[in-house]
Amino acid sequence: MRDPDAVIQKIHSAFGANEYPGDAYLRGSFEGCEPYDEVGAFVGKRDWSALEPEFLDGHYSAPSFFSEAGLRFFLPAFMVADVRGMLKTADPVFHLTYGFSDNSLEDSRGGQVFVRSWGKSSLITPRR
Repeated sequence: MRDPDAVIQKIHSAFGANEYPGDAYLRGSFEGCEPYDEVGAFVGKRDWSALEPEFLDGHYSAPSFFSEAGLRFFLPAFMVADVRGMLKTADPVFHLTYGFSDNSLEDSRGGQVFVRSWGKSSLITPRR
């Protein structure tokens, strides 16, 4: 599908019936202040289609901290702005695809090789 307007219409059709989950149910992470700072900016914003791309760019990491309901409600705003080519820092594709494949990086220091792995087979916080 190469027609941006058709893609945007599909996004509205797929997500348009989602209801605002409520201010208390937007945040999915409660560790540290970043989830509160990022998701807090979306409190009371009951119409995702009215959010400006500049606002979304200013809170580009918010999708990482939304609850499932919060992400389901606000993701289409990021997607529509992305399809329109209006985002400078926000990347909804990252939030939709990160972790589905395995990646690694090798780094040699002082005669030792260190391998950092991430993705679907590696826990982000393995001690939990």
